[in-house]
Amino acid sequence: MTADTIDYEILGEDFHAVVITLDPGEAVQAEPGALMFMEEDIDMATSTGGGILSGIKRKLAGERFFVTRFENEGDVRRKVGFASEHPGNVKAVDLSEGTVYCQRDAFLCCARGVEVSVAFTKRLGAGFFGGEGFVLQKLTGDGFAFMHAGGHVIERLLEPGERLRIDTGCLVGFDETVDYSIKLVGGVTSKIFGGEGLFLASLKGPGRVWMQTMPFSRFADRVLEATQNTRGET
Repeated sequence: MTADTIDYEILGEDFHAVVITLDPGEAVQAEPGALMFMEEDIDMATSTGGGILSGIKRKLAGERFFVTRFENEGDVRRKVGFASEHPGNVKAVDLSEGTVYCQRDAFLCCARGVEVSVAFTKRLGAGFFGGEGFVLQKLTGDGFAFMHAGGHVIERLLEPGERLRIDTGCLVGFDETVDYSIKLVGGVTSKIFGGEGLFLASLKGPGRVWMQTMPFSRFADRVLEATQNTRGET
């Protein structure tokens, strides 16, 4: 299915939202809870997005069972806006340049016709020790998809054979051409006292890689730690 050709605008400095302009008959799909606003003539419908099996696959990927479609049923162009449930930036990805894999909670919304599916990691080690779950989401099609990340999004283009090691929580997504695996941190001291966990994501080019500066899980851990320390002092 050919994806709808949508126009979009990313708003905000540190807390992004994406506003999508739909021509009559065009539609986008999004995660439930991502909606910020929708103009008149936008019809909202929730479904499994392809049957019960599609819903089960999304659930395995850490997403919600249902997806929501927003379609312009009017005669003029209308706008619909989306934002994530936690602070961060939105990154637009043109899938006509190639399939993209992303972390289970990175997908925000996409043009109708883009396929969002579950992709199991290639290596068993990555499944058990990746830090962000044993499955990734696969975004396929010829339209735009939008990923959300905590903090600022950094895009890095890896040359053929170039390698990069990334904290598993900081990895947002990567091109299908990038080889992905999980590596054990070297050195006993680093493993015990490094504070970065026992494993890092290892990526080998060619292809694009997207990283986030503030994973929500890391932010939540710091808030919880500060809260517990405050309680202990009272």
